[in-house]
Amino acid sequence: MKKINIGLLGLGQIGTGLYEILTAKKALFERQLGVSFDLVKIAEKYPERNKKVRPPKSILTKDAFSVVRDPSVDVVVELIGGTTIARQLIKEALRNGKHVVTANKALLAEYGDEIFSLAHKMKRWLCFEASVGGGIPCIKALREGLVANRIDSVHAIINGTTNYILTQMTAKGMSFAEALAGAQQQGFAEANPFLDVSGHDAAHKLAILARFAFGGKVKNKDIYCEGITEISSEDIAFAKEFGYTIKLLAIAKRSGSGMEARVQPTLLPNSHILASVNGSFNAILMRGDEVGDSLLYGRGAGPHPTASAVIADLLDIAKAGNTGHEEDQFMVRALGKAIPVKSIFSILSRYYLRFNVIDRPSVLAGITKILGKYKISISDVMQRERSAGRVVPLILLTHDTHEKELRAAIREIDRMSSIKGKTQVIRIEEA
Repeated sequence: MKKINIGLLGLGQIGTGLYEILTAKKALFERQLGVSFDLVKIAEKYPERNKKVRPPKSILTKDAFSVVRDPSVDVVVELIGGTTIARQLIKEALRNGKHVVTANKALLAEYGDEIFSLAHKMKRWLCFEASVGGGIPCIKALREGLVANRIDSVHAIINGTTNYILTQMTAKGMSFAEALAGAQQQGFAEANPFLDVSGHDAAHKLAILARFAFGGKVKNKDIYCEGITEISSEDIAFAKEFGYTIKLLAIAKRSGSGMEARVQPTLLPNSHILASVNGSFNAILMRGDEVGDSLLYGRGAGPHPTASAVIADLLDIAKAGNTGHEEDQFMVRALGKAIPVKSIFSILSRYYLRFNVIDRPSVLAGITKILGKYKISISDVMQRERSAGRVVPLILLTHDTHEKELRAAIREIDRMSSIKGKTQVIRIEEA
């Protein structure tokens, strides 16, 4: 029977979930998989805080570096998070001949080049299924299931917090603040939700997905990122009247001149398969040249779904042993040439525009005149409220136009005396 000695870094929520599964199913894994997963070292700075599990004191330590240097450890599982100490520990583990499994999307998005390169140089496995989509096997799908395909696009809902918030706003008419508070009460949002609601968490995950979907280096800083903090229940209601649902999408598209890579609130037709992904669920829609559209759906976070992905990586390492690192072409893809990411100003899209206007004659004519100046055509107009002299919402949907022209037009429109406040701009994705 194959035996894998594991050194675990971090006994937080995911680390606890991993400990619980490995302990409860140890005999099952041995019987069905032929592998004995043994936790031989656990590094946790504050072990007394954990009320759910009580590992033997003999394997607990507060010194994480002693774990990555321990000769008895075969695989280091990094579940500390962050981009400082975790970066040092992973590099030290690789240099000490350890295989590494991590769920650290921020680290791989920001320092992927050096970490992937070091793993390849040291001929060690670096596995990271849990870094994107929690328990959804999207990395494995790219590595194995879709290997015959050229991936042309990725459209993904990969942040459960924001999807839960938008779902509550859509279903119950809540404000953003109300929905966020509910998400925090339910445990779907952190006390400081910035990384989630700003879109940066989804951008980190997209950087990893795009790197392996398109085969090359993707700089996290090149991914355009826009969060959901400015989305109002009013926007959601208007979108619904037009037959759309608002989702925070991570989008990557192949093109001849580079790649589109962006995270943004998006109007999706209600008929779109991602429009019905609700609550804290995630979904990743990949389009391959041979298979067409392929959807992966499930829990994108949580201790046990994420730990499930970690165990899948551990099994892959157990099956591979110490062979094949030189031929790991999936890792080689990550070390390819940098993929140029197109500027957001160059993208072509339809747009939802909400103007807060003083209800008086010729306002719409003034707006359409400026849009026409920038060759932006209108597909739909809505103004439900009528209140002479008061500020009311005016909604326009455009045909395809370039972001550069759209932004220039909005800057000019926002200077009109009849426009009050900042115009809301949301991109529309039809397919």
